[in-house]
Amino acid sequence: SKLTNLGHLEMTWRSRVHFHPLLVRILHKSRLRYYGKPEKKMDMPYQAYFEVADGSGMMSMVLWNSLCPEWYHSMKVGTVLLLAKYTIKTSYPFKTHPTPGDSQMKRFATIEINLNVRDPPTEISIIPEEMVKPEWGLPEVKYRFITRSELDDLPHNHSCDVIGLVTFVGRAERARKREHSEDFWLYRWAHAIDGTSDQPFILELFATSQPDVFEHIHPMTYLVCTQMRVMQGLTENPSRTVYLTTSNESQIFITGWHKGQPYTKDAKVKNFIQWMKSQSEADQIKKTVIGGYYPFPRPPDSFLKY
Repeated sequence: SKLTNLGHLEMTWRSRVHFHPLLVRILHKSRLRYYGKPEKKMDMPYQAYFEVADGSGMMSMVLWNSLCPEWYHSMKVGTVLLLAKYTIKTSYPFKTHPTPGDSQMKRFATIEINLNVRDPPTEISIIPEEMVKPEWGLPEVKYRFITRSELDDLPHNHSCDVIGLVTFVGRAERARKREHSEDFWLYRWAHAIDGTSDQPFILELFATSQPDVFEHIHPMTYLVCTQMRVMQGLTENPSRTVYLTTSNESQIFITGWHKGQPYTKDAKVKNFIQWMKSQSEADQIKKTVIGGYYPFPRPPDSFLKY
């Protein structure tokens, strides 16, 4: 059928009601958001953001309501979609934005694609990767992997991806989303090493929309975390307080989930795998820890400093 592209949509969307189908690749995926309220009677008050791209640039796409349980888990980073009967709206101004792996990519930030159950019912097709043709000009998924030796020099709030061998994972903890609120964030601390430094990555992992992964992070698993944010200098001794925290677009993968993921082609991921092949599993197991309370950032040694 006749296709359009994101750049053409941005120029012409005000003058039309019906749009030609789109062929796009998912580059980023947000966690699933539940926006239900007791006084509002909605069957499936869910929403998820994706960043999708074609040869002309990148745009946000929103999956609404009952389409979320139906499609959310099938729409992975790297998935190619054919979309028809979608709607276009002006962008929601307060949403978070992931940092693109390709800094040269044009971003269309004024509008977003909306996928709905009705008015009109969106038609979604997933194109298998082996059927994707080079002439479609769809961009590849690009990452911003860093090693532990590079971390200390990165600025606060810098966005990056990491891979490491888990040496410690703490118990799941809860923090109130707001004071006196009934809603909680669920998170756990983890350490991961990659052989480039004596220090591990310290990772604050909030539960994303991947409970099956979050609950099974164990020592000795290969852990990949994408779209992490650098948190720098919380105390007077910054070298001890650099850690990474998840963002709204973070994805977490552990051993058993890596096959077929786009990051397996990344050079730093391949370097890490090579390093792991040179390590003795028995030696690494001796250094691993699981569970317990992990206060971070650590309080000072004495009350005077406190």
